[in-house]
Amino acid sequence: MIFETISVTGLGYIGLPTAAAFASRKKSVIGIDINQQVVDTINRGHIHIVEPDLEQVVQTAVEQGYFRATTQPVAADAFLIAVPTPFMDEHVPDMSFVRAATMALAPVLKKGDLVILESTSPVGTTEQLAEWLAAARPDLRFPQQVGEHSDIYIAYCPERVLPGNVMVELIKNDRVIGGMTPACSARACALYNLFLEGECVVTDARTAEMCKLTENSFRDVNIAFANELSLICAEQGIDVWELIRLANRHPRVNILQPGPGVGGHCIAVDPWFIVAQNPILARLIRTAREVNDSKPHWVLRQVKARVADCLAESNLRASELTIACLGLTFKPDIDDLRESPALEVAQLIAHWNVGATWVVEPNVHTLPREMAAKAQLVSLEHALQQADVLVMLVDHKQFKAVNGVQVTQRWIIDTKGVWR
Repeated sequence: MIFETISVTGLGYIGLPTAAAFASRKKSVIGIDINQQVVDTINRGHIHIVEPDLEQVVQTAVEQGYFRATTQPVAADAFLIAVPTPFMDEHVPDMSFVRAATMALAPVLKKGDLVILESTSPVGTTEQLAEWLAAARPDLRFPQQVGEHSDIYIAYCPERVLPGNVMVELIKNDRVIGGMTPACSARACALYNLFLEGECVVTDARTAEMCKLTENSFRDVNIAFANELSLICAEQGIDVWELIRLANRHPRVNILQPGPGVGGHCIAVDPWFIVAQNPILARLIRTAREVNDSKPHWVLRQVKARVADCLAESNLRASELTIACLGLTFKPDIDDLRESPALEVAQLIAHWNVGATWVVEPNVHTLPREMAAKAQLVSLEHALQQADVLVMLVDHKQFKAVNGVQVTQRWIIDTKGVWR
């Protein structure tokens, strides 16, 4: 099974590292993205996201001629789709990006090609993708039509990497391969084994789709337990981080750490895909989502209480008070704002606060458009020296490195237990 040319549609936080991994093995890789600025940036050998070690791999691959980006699909031997799968109103999955990517590559398919969906998707999406392709290309045979004798091989293979460590985990972690037939799975395994050091674990497409959703729902439920504990402990006057430290001394207990909510495109989104398809049965999964989604509003209530204390104990008027929000990203030491609870909290504060709202975020250079008119990006030093109220939202390494004696504010809301 020879793959001379590999196409990756969607050059974001997953697609770009995946394309770079194949190109680093001296395979010809064509990256597809609808954003011309992203395409131009990559073709200059640079990247548009923050991810350790990625830029050097991309730069080398571009310079050596193994990687280029464009806005339109071209012929290849394998096609990977890694586009967003957000949800619409009522948390209904939005598959329009997957469909658009599928239909765009349909005209360039040829007999023997492999198509892999990597985007997190509801159960049955891979089969739907195959139907879209069959309708667009009646001259080709597909797995749902002739099984092992198909002209096109189709599989589902979800990513399972941690932002900030993608270039390591992409290569080291096992991959779940869900082919529509055994032949589809075998061909997909052959592709990933070009760079994979982990194991390709084969199953069917529907199970692979559910596996991805299950992994992130499991994480979401466990985080919801920690977040709910934090609400209860705040009510009871208990240090939740001390409580968790003690409880985790039990040999069979491993409680996660609470925070301002849950973010990222995976954990904050994927459980809703299960709920959307199983609204009656997915009771625990729905509740966990509701607990985590409500946490930013609870944090805002804590901020309002601290501000009331500050105003009562100082000579400041509300319009004179400055609140500094520390962190916007959905996890530490990255630039990814997708579904970030820290960003939501900062936006809530900025819209409520009649005084100045500052944001300290060392991994972004400009505030999101929806915040730009309401808040100001400042340095950590400036916030520590001048802000009246501090709201710790993301435990970036720069924040954890601050010595406690540098923090002179009396009014602090620490959602990550950094300065407790």
